[in-house]
Amino acid sequence: MNDKKPLILISNDDGVRAKGLAALVDALSPLGDILVMAPDRARSGSACGITPHDPVRYKVVEERPGVKICACTGRPVDCVKLALDVVADRRPALVVSGVNHGDNSSVSVHYSGTMGVVVEGCMKGLPSVGFSLCDFDADADFSPAALYVRDISERVLREGLPHGVCLNVNFPKSEHFAGLRVCRMAHGMWVNEWEEAVHPHGHKYYWLTGSYVNLEPEETDTDAYALQHGYVAVTPVQVDMTAYGAMAGLKDLETL
Repeated sequence: MNDKKPLILISNDDGVRAKGLAALVDALSPLGDILVMAPDRARSGSACGITPHDPVRYKVVEERPGVKICACTGRPVDCVKLALDVVADRRPALVVSGVNHGDNSSVSVHYSGTMGVVVEGCMKGLPSVGFSLCDFDADADFSPAALYVRDISERVLREGLPHGVCLNVNFPKSEHFAGLRVCRMAHGMWVNEWEEAVHPHGHKYYWLTGSYVNLEPEETDTDAYALQHGYVAVTPVQVDMTAYGAMAGLKDLETL
């Protein structure tokens, strides 16, 4: 790799062979050297989880000029930690995650391994962006998102992001987008989250499933509204989760 080029660290939670990851590598290769450290299999729903009690390994699965692709036995956040501490030959200028098969808007950001990568990069002081497409198909078409991926990443490489802030970018499933909106997370929740089944031996077991409910469908400044109306949704996310507005009302606890 050419150390005069910026190094871009890429990971995901769909696994190193995911089509969305390949699309991300293709889109970002013109911007710098690429180091991929991605899970060796799908790790969706990992959020910011780590692997504290088992050894983690990695292997190089592909290498070509300007691109090195590694598969890691750990979770998405493990991938970032391992890449930064062990594998990268210099500090990355940018951390990028995705392109995820399925959206990570609204409260899904809290469960997302895609965004776990981004939050970890942000906590390490690196400009970090996550990209997701509202299509769970393994053969989803990522081509409409390519130009937005490149332009947003190039902007972040050039200008950076505020300290403690990263970006969650979601694309609607569409051949053409209505435009781009910078918006907030919609207030919503997942409901009917378990599907019951009966094992042949007679005991019950459960599959995690569910459906998302937008609790403010008429609000036009949310990521859910933007995606529903065909816009690319860009949501700034902050690592500091302190509820500053609630601190004053809790001050009386200090007298207990």
